[in-house]
Amino acid sequence: MKKALTIAGSDSGGGAGIQADLKTFQELQVFGMSALTAVTAQNTLGVHGVYPMTVEAVVKQIQAIGDDMGTDAVKTGMLFNAEIIEAVAEIISKFNWENLVVDPVMIAKGGASLLQMEAISAMKKYLLPLAKVITPNIPEAEVLTGMSIHTAKEKEEAAKRLMEFGVQNVIIKGGHDEDESVSIDLLFDGTEFYTFAKERIQTKNTHGTGCTFSAAITAELAKGAPLYEAVALAKDFIHDAIQFDLEIGKGHGPTNHWGYRVKNEGLRL
Repeated sequence: MKKALTIAGSDSGGGAGIQADLKTFQELQVFGMSALTAVTAQNTLGVHGVYPMTVEAVVKQIQAIGDDMGTDAVKTGMLFNAEIIEAVAEIISKFNWENLVVDPVMIAKGGASLLQMEAISAMKKYLLPLAKVITPNIPEAEVLTGMSIHTAKEKEEAAKRLMEFGVQNVIIKGGHDEDESVSIDLLFDGTEFYTFAKERIQTKNTHGTGCTFSAAITAELAKGAPLYEAVALAKDFIHDAIQFDLEIGKGHGPTNHWGYRVKNEGLRL
């Protein structure tokens, strides 16, 4: 049984954060474990409160997993502040966990900040050099690189700049592309660029897409898949999660984490 650990915040609405990660791990037949960095009071209408864990609490959770169960891949999501980021990087290094997927969560779908700005430098200094892959969306990539991204060439330049922080691979997600007909994710391995394109689905129910996409990559890496194949499956997984809409809530509703099985196995909604 392959295992995956998510180090991230809790979404009480169940659409994003560790809830989305664990659902994705389960759907892809990987045993999911979690270390909470913060608890959020959240629903489809927005984030109504963020309550960070202490650094000690975060470290103790990860230590407990590392001492006993171990993991085949790790994903980080919302880490909230510089102190937590530095501590998480230190303990990941201690256990020598190499399949690290960093989803640099900064802003919730409704616009609430989920990462203190002073934590950006800590992420660049401590966490990114450990990452097998980083998965920012376009606004996150803009913050990390300090450049505007509007074109495919600018997306490629941003990927090159992100590589300078020491990451092994970069994926810039296309959910914020200006083209309303297609979403194109860009993978850069330091030498070659690869694109993954899907027809854009017109819906407001996209809460948790970034978490789910990076969790799917993490699950596939845990199972030993090469990165390109992991990204290709994750792109299919999130597309199906959006396509087979659950229509939950009054705002930005969650994706359907069993949508992939609806398409591939005939599972009912």
